[in-house]
Amino acid sequence: MVTEIAIDSLTQVYFAEVPRAASLNTALIDAFARERDADHVRRTHMFDGRFENIYVSGQRLPELAPLSEFAVAAATQILQRSPLRYGFWFNEMAPGQGTSLHSHEEVDELLSAVYYIAVPEDSGRLILHDDEALVLVEPRPGLLVLFPPELPHEVEQNTGSGTRLSIAFNFGPPNSAT
Repeated sequence: MVTEIAIDSLTQVYFAEVPRAASLNTALIDAFARERDADHVRRTHMFDGRFENIYVSGQRLPELAPLSEFAVAAATQILQRSPLRYGFWFNEMAPGQGTSLHSHEEVDELLSAVYYIAVPEDSGRLILHDDEALVLVEPRPGLLVLFPPELPHEVEQNTGSGTRLSIAFNFGPPNSAT
């Protein structure tokens, strides 16, 4: 029996709180630190001297399983379809860095998401450019934000003193590539 997840929405943007986020985030921070500089890690989207996307194989991250299961369940509930294929990547944003305006409609994604792991004060809001509203999201550990992949979004410059860490997801139909 699948338990319904509490999801709040604003326009096309959905919000969910991941259970037991504190212990999950500690495990994810440790796993990222363990894997981030390994030879098998792939990095893409170099902007302003920073790779925005850091890809680590899910097989190397058993710590990710609870979050992936929750995110897939939330995406399934929002999209009203199953099964779903998903891909993920880390986004590490040091002080002075931001993420440029972009969308995720490169292939056949149906839904995108971001989950916040480590969020120092003043590390930048997520800005979603919806036709109906400009949605400003104040990130916090444990928050999962889901939105249409074609929705343009960006992240303000990290003006704080610590590094922000998040995981992004794209969900699509099975048997397709992301």
